[in-house]
Amino acid sequence: MTTETEPGTDIDLVQAEAPFSRVCALTELAADEPGAGRYRGVVDEIWTIGPKVHGGTMVAGSAAAAARWLRTVEPDRAAMAPLSGSTDFLGAPEPGEVLYEVSIRKVGRQICLVDVTLNQRGRPLVRTAFTFGHLDGPERAPLYTPTHTDLPVEPSADAIGYEPGSSMGRIVHVARGMDAFLDRDWARFIDNEQGEPRLRMWLRPRPRDQADPETASYIAIMAADMCPPVPINLGYFGWSPTVQMTTYLRRRPAPGWLRIIATTHEVGGGMFDSDQIVVDSTGVLVAQSRQLALLPSPKR
Repeated sequence: MTTETEPGTDIDLVQAEAPFSRVCALTELAADEPGAGRYRGVVDEIWTIGPKVHGGTMVAGSAAAAARWLRTVEPDRAAMAPLSGSTDFLGAPEPGEVLYEVSIRKVGRQICLVDVTLNQRGRPLVRTAFTFGHLDGPERAPLYTPTHTDLPVEPSADAIGYEPGSSMGRIVHVARGMDAFLDRDWARFIDNEQGEPRLRMWLRPRPRDQADPETASYIAIMAADMCPPVPINLGYFGWSPTVQMTTYLRRRPAPGWLRIIATTHEVGGGMFDSDQIVVDSTGVLVAQSRQLALLPSPKR
């Protein structure tokens, strides 16, 4: 589901039943430079926080472009997946059409390096350096498996929904494309209280998005940036511009709910770090991220 939509496909139906596949659906364009890839993509407005495109969604779309070009140039590396992506946000794209420019830096038997720049209206806005390799799978069992979370597999009865029109849904529009719930126990800010800078949530893609293993992997990449900024529990609300983010894809997720846990090592005077892990319905680690971001202003 990472190629452009087949002729005769009802776009509205695809958007309703498999909306994230639209993020990964690319149209190849003529490249400006020999050996480079160039793709047109569309990021629908449901993948926004406020008026701007969600950061993890930009990384996922860029990963789809990187994978598409690597397979085009090096078909023998088709089994490789984006193990990591180091992302710099140069600007804040708006929903709509975007352009991906792709270049391959290294081709190896175990590791390939691919760079992607997301452009919009003639400006480079997101730059990601991807490392491709082979994901862990059932045939490569982990040597050490800690308990990643005690969060139930499905949202609890008092979980906070992101439905359109709700307090969360008015800002985070992702629930129009997949189910999203925030764990109330850790989200102290919901009750106008303060607590530890940590958050947990559940995310469930649409069935058709989950059914395609590659799209499901891109969703795991996106999910690793899904929790609100953790300083919100300390009374700091608003936009937290990311200084730098690194995302890891560990394995393809099983169908069902994804559980996301966000923690921090330190909330400094002007910046904070955030670690997010994504655990699938079977309890295994499928993705993770670490980012450094600027602290927003405290709530007054």
